[in-house]
Amino acid sequence: MMSDRMTALVTGASGAIGYAIARELAAMGHKVTLGYAKNKAAAEAHAEEIAREYGAETLALHIDLTDTASLDAAAESLREQFGEPQILINNGGAEYIGLFQDMTDAELDRIMAADLTGAMKLTKRLLPAMIRGGRGYIVNISSIWGEEGGSCETAYSAAKAGVIGFTKALAKEVAPSGVLVNCISPGFIDTPMNASLTDEDKREVIESVPCCRAGTAQDVANAAAFLVSGKGDYICGASIKVDGGGFC
Repeated sequence: MMSDRMTALVTGASGAIGYAIARELAAMGHKVTLGYAKNKAAAEAHAEEIAREYGAETLALHIDLTDTASLDAAAESLREQFGEPQILINNGGAEYIGLFQDMTDAELDRIMAADLTGAMKLTKRLLPAMIRGGRGYIVNISSIWGEEGGSCETAYSAAKAGVIGFTKALAKEVAPSGVLVNCISPGFIDTPMNASLTDEDKREVIESVPCCRAGTAQDVANAAAFLVSGKGDYICGASIKVDGGGFC
């Protein structure tokens, strides 16, 4: 597959990682839809800035991964406005930090929907067109906690581990049809999601990373861009850690 001009959808694009990925895809010449769940203003501002900087066609689109009706509406709106995407970046999600025993069933359902089943349902709606067209790239954003598990993030870890399993299984199903599915597992990334950490907490984490720094949203975006660039077309079903070497 060559990385000529395609249509891309990035969920969670009102946040730092999704925004960075959307920018990279626009810089590659693709049409980019920036999906958002709540922060419409940020997504629209990101879309306008990307369009202005790269001359790209962009669209901000509401997608609530926890709501099946929203997924249906978003898929239909995307087809009408931009056509079927050949690139899907499943980046949207939510987190819960606290003891697993203290979670309500509603909170557990929300995390699993936002971080796992929502991405699966969205993929299911967009995958048939990729298969019919004989091409497509799906990049799922997991987490280092999906690889190793994180204390006080049990449900999140379980959902992100599910993303890795989903990636590996779906990749085997659809690779013969020309659709490549891969996964990125970021480590400690310096984004607003970690704003609750104190400077001392951040220093302790960074000291445990072999690369001696926090990751950036751009680090994740670079990996995603490579996977859809055509230069990595023999990479299939992989879970790529973007974590600075892990934690010592």
